[in-house]
This record gives sequence, structure tokens and C-alpha cells, in this order.
Amino acid sequence: MKHIFHLLAVALLFGSCSADVVVSHQDKSAYTITTSPAEDTRTQMNFSWATDTTITDAILEVSEVNDKRWKRSIAKSFKGVLCTTFDSIYSKTHDGKDFYEDVVINKYNATVSGLLPDTRYKYRIITTDTSSVHYFHTAGARKWEACIISDFHVYSPLYGRTQAAMDMISTVENYKPFDWILHLGDITAWGGSYTFWKDLYKEAPFHKYMWAGVNGNHDNMTRGYHRTTNEFFRDAAAYPRNGYPGEEGVCYHFRYGDVLFIMLNNENMRDSLSLAAAQQWVREVVAENPAPYKVVCEHYQWFFGKNGGDSQYGRWCKLFDELGINLALAGNNHIYVSTPAIYDGQVTDGSKGTVYLQSTSSDNERGVAYDPEAPIENGDKIRFRWSEGPQTVSAMHMSVTPEKMTIVLLDRHGEVIDTNYIYPTI
Repeated sequence: MKHIFHLLAVALLFGSCSADVVVSHQDKSAYTITTSPAEDTRTQMNFSWATDTTITDAILEVSEVNDKRWKRSIAKSFKGVLCTTFDSIYSKTHDGKDFYEDVVINKYNATVSGLLPDTRYKYRIITTDTSSVHYFHTAGARKWEACIISDFHVYSPLYGRTQAAMDMISTVENYKPFDWILHLGDITAWGGSYTFWKDLYKEAPFHKYMWAGVNGNHDNMTRGYHRTTNEFFRDAAAYPRNGYPGEEGVCYHFRYGDVLFIMLNNENMRDSLSLAAAQQWVREVVAENPAPYKVVCEHYQWFFGKNGGDSQYGRWCKLFDELGINLALAGNNHIYVSTPAIYDGQVTDGSKGTVYLQSTSSDNERGVAYDPEAPIENGDKIRFRWSEGPQTVSAMHMSVTPEKMTIVLLDRHGEVIDTNYIYPTI
């Protein structure tokens, strides 16, 4: 190959992961394999997987998709790091029985650099066996697409939740193909239940695409809220470690094409001091990473979908005005809400200001109904709301060019429900 891969192991240096090795009884091949963005997705990508602790080394093999026999691949061995983040947590089996998770694993995080821009790659993990093939697409194209989805609350005893969300992703694919998937949190019912992550990562979209997302309140908890921590989200994937202290691998930023994505963690910015820390970090990220489009993602809604009341909008709007944030994405409320571009509390012609969007649930059982005829707060800002009621499924398709960003809301049938245009900062 004319280009060179630089593969770097990223150790988990805090939390419940250490370099000691003990014996547990898990699978004999790699599992919970995921692809996540590195800081610059034109030439970098992150990977995460786990093995039984009796397996201490694994090989990551990467090549371009058109290398059918892997003759031009690059392979590198990585050592696992002991992780007990999910061990002994009270959970549910697939058949609904109570049990405690037995999760003592070796965790592997890897960053691959030196990739070609706008190129489709494949990779596999080799241990005592060879994993199935996974794929990703590097940034670099003038035009690219993504799928946006959230709140599918994967719960292993009720596979229908997962099926509804995966079917919705297929619906977005049929509408228009895309390059990667962005989630806005609550993709598990209990983030502390490793069984749920393990089941989710077996689904086809996790084999086919890079995933980026935010920590939702459900991803941050165990059954019954016996424990809440961002370690579950952090150790279930391998997001960039460029967040502020205590949020490395949870709050993070990355660049995909012309877009700077900044990912926040609502669970650790509940008071004025923690909010100020998050906002100062956002200021620094924007200052150090100029981009035509700046997108901030968090889990909690900007407005309450039922009555239009202010939720997170009031905490962030002044900073977004200051920094020229083009788009703010959220989930959680299970009712879709969209606004025009807003600056200084006023709707603009789109040449400046922030468009606020929040997704519905997508598990077909936790949606929220609202009365479209009832008067609402912030009616001067909210342009459109939508939900199917308790059984709601939807997702969004994002298309980005240097001229504009187009985001459409699709229902479960692939019908376009709403369209939004976001323009770059010039």
C-alpha cells in the first residue's frame, strides 16, 4: 500500500480498568466490536472490542474494501487491558430472569492513523478465531450523509425495541444511503448491563458503519439507579479522549468533512459549576478547531415537546450565539421538535443563528403523545413538532455539502415529515 497505517493502543487509565489479568469465562473470540470516530476522520478511526481474559492479545487487520483477499492489509497486535466496569451489576437475562452480570474482560481500544480520505475500509479482529468483517468510511468527500437516531432503549428481554430501531435505520438507508450513524443517547435501557451492549453490537448497522453518539441518562445508569456513572458509556466504545477532566472518552469532539461535532454529557453538568466547565470546554474546542459547520450534540431536549417549555435552550443559547453554533441536536423527550435558525432569541433568515432539533424515540413503545392544538410556550421559536404517540419510530437523514446541510425527519414508512436547512458560517 502507498499509505501507512499507524496503529496505537489506547489504554484505559482510569475507572475500573487496570493492567492486571484474571481469569473469567467469556467467549473465545472478540466481541462488542465497534467503530468510532477519531479526532480527524479523514485519516483516523477508533476501534473497540473485548475478549475473555484468557486471551491477552488480539490482532487488528485493516484494508480497503476492494482488497478482496486482504493481500494489501496491515495487521498489528494489541494487548488487552482488564476491565471490570460492568461486573456484578444487577440485570436481566434474555428470558427476563434476574441475574448479576459476570463481566471481567480484556478491553482493547485502538486508533488507526494514516488512512486515505473518502475511502471505504474493512477490518477484522483475529484472536483464537477471526471475527466477522466490519466496515467504515473515512471523511473527505465534498458531499456526505449520516443517519441520526436515538432513544431505542435496548433491553434484551424485549427484542422488539432493538428491531424497531434497526428497521428504522434500514428505512433511512432505503431513503438515501449514508456514510455513518449519529445517535443522541439512550441506546440502552441500562448502560451498566453489558449484556445489552453485547446484544446491540451484534446488529448489522454496527458492522457496517462508524457510530458516534452522546451519553444518555439510561446509558449512564444501572437497573434501579443503584449506580450512575459515565464509565459505562466510556468503556462500551472507544471515543476520542479529548474531553475535559473526568469526561475523557465521554465528552469529545471530532471533525467529519466540513463539520465539527462537539459531544456533551448532560449527566455531569447539572449544577452551575459543572455547566460552566462544560461551556468553557466548548469555547476552547471551537476556538481551536475552526470549521464551516459547528454542531453541538447532547441528550436532553432543548424544549419540552408537550408544552414548548424551555429545557436546555436557556442554558446554552447565549453561548451558541457567541460561538456561531450552526446546529444543536438532542433527544430524550421522545417528541420531535424543530426550530428555524435562532439568534438572540429571534428567528433569523438562516444566515446566522442556531437551528435546534430533537429526535423522537425509536423503539416503538416509549413515545410521548401531545396535543397539537393546545397553546404552547416558545411558539415564536418552535416551528414544528411531531410524534406518533406511545408507539413512535423515526430517524433523520443528514446530507452535508459546502453550500448547505439538509436534515429530513422520516417516519417508519420512509415518508418525509419535516425538512431543515442549515447554512455554514462564512
